[in-house]
Amino acid sequence: MATSLNQKTYTISEFGTKMGLSAPTLRYYENEGLIKPQRHSNGHRYYTQDDVRWLKFLKHLKGTGMSISDLKQYISWREQGDCTIPQRLALLKSTKNNFLQQFADIQHHLQILNDKINWYEAKEAGLTSEKESFADYLHRLGHHE
Repeated sequence: MATSLNQKTYTISEFGTKMGLSAPTLRYYENEGLIKPQRHSNGHRYYTQDDVRWLKFLKHLKGTGMSISDLKQYISWREQGDCTIPQRLALLKSTKNNFLQQFADIQHHLQILNDKINWYEAKEAGLTSEKESFADYLHRLGHHE
């Protein structure tokens, strides 16, 4: 199928497969106003490459931890045009700051996990004292929990 602009179209099933989302999730996104598929004369939804690009962007925002309500607010401002760029920019910057904090927390958790793995590997290899606790090991490395 093609639109009048000769653009490929996707059924909800094809679009879901392409985007890695289920049809119920796509319907939920539609009900929340996050996506707006076109409709054939028989009422069946169809999606275009523009929808692919839009949903990829939304998935990136969602991946940063942006809430559905913030996504909806962003979309509302976007629909209002360039006069809302300052609000959109502020929301994106706030999302970025929150994401960077979450990222720092995740990096810290990963560091502790790596330290624990290294501690066990050193114990197995006999490179550390049998009596050295994990807390002492972290202290020796200069890491404080």
